[in-house]
Amino acid sequence: MELCVALDLPTKQENLELIEKIKAYDVWLKVGLRTYIRDGEDFLKAIKKINPDFKIFLDLKLYDIPNTMADAAESIMGLGVDMFNVHASAGRRAMGEVMQRLAKYEKRPIVLAVTALTSFSQEEFGAVYEKSIAAKADQFAKDAMDSGLDGVVCSAFESESIKKITSEEFMTLTPGIRPFGEDAGDQKRVADVAFAKEALVDFIVVGRPIYKDANPAEVVKKILQLI
Repeated sequence: MELCVALDLPTKQENLELIEKIKAYDVWLKVGLRTYIRDGEDFLKAIKKINPDFKIFLDLKLYDIPNTMADAAESIMGLGVDMFNVHASAGRRAMGEVMQRLAKYEKRPIVLAVTALTSFSQEEFGAVYEKSIAAKADQFAKDAMDSGLDGVVCSAFESESIKKITSEEFMTLTPGIRPFGEDAGDQKRVADVAFAKEALVDFIVVGRPIYKDANPAEVVKKILQLI
């Protein structure tokens, strides 16, 4: 299991200050939609200047027509990131086209598919997808695997089932991790590190419990010890 720190602070400078504080640790850094729209490729370069060994997860959740998603995925290749994601809701054809487009590259990032956002409650999810989260997450994971992707984004509660219907090598990345029982905030399906380990999660994403603490480096250290 690996730790991915969410860079969700309000400004570029605050995110860079956080990165400086944790630069000694072997972690992934998640650059989400707001941060990338605001700070762009220059921010990705700034991360590498602080520590070239940091691995970057570009969390943009691509969702569009197949050709546009494949075009976007190919553009991401030029950014030097180590992982990015698409929405499984875009369908098998779109996911397959993304992977076909990337096949010509000798080295490509890890590609994950988003199943059910961890902000969804069962009721909210059912209103959109007309299935339970567990059933639809399994289906999305199977679609993603069959389309050639490396894994999925899901909650810790779906991870073990997804591993069973795909393979242990098929990766799961789980947001909504509250390592020491912190408040769930706007997330609905949260879990701690111990639960994530039992569920065979490959990557845990932690944001607020780290960057809202007075000593984020110490929190990162404690999480890595739990892992």
